[in-house]
Amino acid sequence: MANVFAKNLSSKQVMATDGTEIGILFNIVMDVRTGSLIDLIVKPDMSLDTSKYQTDDQYILLPFESVRAIKDYIVVDKNIARGLATENISM
Repeated sequence: MANVFAKNLSSKQVMATDGTEIGILFNIVMDVRTGSLIDLIVKPDMSLDTSKYQTDDQYILLPFESVRAIKDYIVVDKNIARGLATENISM
């Protein structure tokens, strides 16, 4: 992923890879010791069912590892954002 300045991310629309509008970026959580980005803090779209996401007050937390692209929108993988990608299904 190309370098993107944090000031260019402010108030950017966040969408899932399937086109679902998730919300507007409010803030970013960063580990100050390592500089690693941890979570995106997103003000959810009014029509979004937030029950499948990790929430903190009126915001949802999306792991930074779910980010797939940053251009006009921030595009995230919905399964990783919901914590589903790490679950193993065994039969």
